[in-house]
Amino acid sequence: MGLESLTTYIVNRLPELWLRTGEHIMLTGFSTGTAILIGIPLGIIIFRNAWLRAPVMAVIGILQTIPSLAMLVFLLALLQKIGALPALIALTLYALLPIVRNTLTGLQGVSPQVIEAATGIGMTKYQRLKLVRIPLAAPVIIAGIRTAAVVGVGIATLSAFIGAGGLGQFINRGLALYDTKLILLGAVPTALLALIIDFSIGAFEWGFRPERKKDKKGSVKTLIRPLALIMPLLLIMTAGILSHFTRPLSGIQTEGVSKISTRTIRIATKNFTEQLILGEIMAQLIEARTDLFVERYFNLGGTMICHNALVHGEIDLYAEYIGTGLTVILKQPVISDPDEALSQVREAYKKLFDARWLNPFGFNNTYAITVRTADAKSYGWTRISDIQKAAPRLRAGFTAEFTERPDGYPGLRQIYGLRFGEIRDLDPAIMYEAVSNGEVDVICAFVTDGRIAAYNLKSLEDDRQFFPPYHAAPVIRGEILEKHQKLRDVLALLEGLLDNTTMQSLNFKVDGKGYSPAQVAGAFLKSQGLL
Repeated sequence: MGLESLTTYIVNRLPELWLRTGEHIMLTGFSTGTAILIGIPLGIIIFRNAWLRAPVMAVIGILQTIPSLAMLVFLLALLQKIGALPALIALTLYALLPIVRNTLTGLQGVSPQVIEAATGIGMTKYQRLKLVRIPLAAPVIIAGIRTAAVVGVGIATLSAFIGAGGLGQFINRGLALYDTKLILLGAVPTALLALIIDFSIGAFEWGFRPERKKDKKGSVKTLIRPLALIMPLLLIMTAGILSHFTRPLSGIQTEGVSKISTRTIRIATKNFTEQLILGEIMAQLIEARTDLFVERYFNLGGTMICHNALVHGEIDLYAEYIGTGLTVILKQPVISDPDEALSQVREAYKKLFDARWLNPFGFNNTYAITVRTADAKSYGWTRISDIQKAAPRLRAGFTAEFTERPDGYPGLRQIYGLRFGEIRDLDPAIMYEAVSNGEVDVICAFVTDGRIAAYNLKSLEDDRQFFPPYHAAPVIRGEILEKHQKLRDVLALLEGLLDNTTMQSLNFKVDGKGYSPAQVAGAFLKSQGLL
């Protein structure tokens, strides 16, 4: 990509870049601020109560060892909410260790001679803490805050996994689309932001130091000290301004926020290309055919995150697959007949979750055990059962969901007796390239993925009919459908509109040709006369 095209790319995305940067600063700022309010008093408490030090530091240390994604998913399940709240709690917990540890270390590091002198002039224990220990420990405490804030900037990128926004949105999107430009659009500003935050807290620490006598009034140092002290606050205020003024506000100025909120549809997607396209198709059609506003919660972590968000009212609509709803959500055995499977999930979702399955889009994106075409020809593989004997020497690359789902590798192993020599968890975006480059031998491809043909791969026949039907359909909260009944008619326009060939072509325009899901969705709707 040339410099001119790169500049154009960044300029086109500048409004969203400012928005995500503001969100990222807010996430880091509020979590670090909360950690300061908790961590410094806690450090003082364990300094004054030696018996508490070991258990408190052990608990905080254990929290630090929990993987970030695991912590986010745990809080998601506990709070039953997507978005900023679980992200802020997780970031706060991770920020505690350096702040508490440095507070304790700083207080312990004050010279005994200084404390003895303070005692000698009649200071009480409280006065010694307030007027001697804390001021002398301040540089060490601030160093802990700097560490917590900079680490928080990095961890906050994972918050996009649960719909909390921030610069991780670009990274998450880039990984889903295998788009290096998007990944860099999130990663480079994140690194720069970490440096800016570190500098601003360092400036605050410098401004906090007592002025020396040789610093004359009116000197440059004296004049910029007040500015240095408020730099972190200015950074957070800037983030608030960026988030407020760059967030899409269509219609809000004339109709009021409360009215808009009642006419907003929140559409979510999982984190792979087809889902992003379907999400955009539904969003753009609703925006064009109704007076409703659409909020996009795209690139959420996976099936359970989307489902739980729908059930708990955090989102209103997303595209799901019949086989996934049947086996993963409802824990029911495989049903091969598509109509029977749809009937069962419709009835169960309405009864259990007050959610409605609308009519499918038309295509059946079932899993396909896929190998290199050259290997298939060389070994005579045409069916899944053909690779049973060779499986122990084959390396499989599966998505994380497929590795654990009952309609994935566990069931495949049971029905076909497959025992692969090695199994690697791969992101859907890199799975096809991995098998094409010989890094793995078998993958769990998606039938509607255009990269099967692009990478010259061969999908094996499911000769024992293991995989259930995976026809995709809109799933919507019953309350929303009742409130906005026109949605049923609008989404019905998509019924049967996408066959396997069409969906495969749309996917390849994103994965193979570099178009954005929004562009592909818009062009498709226009070609069908729907926009």
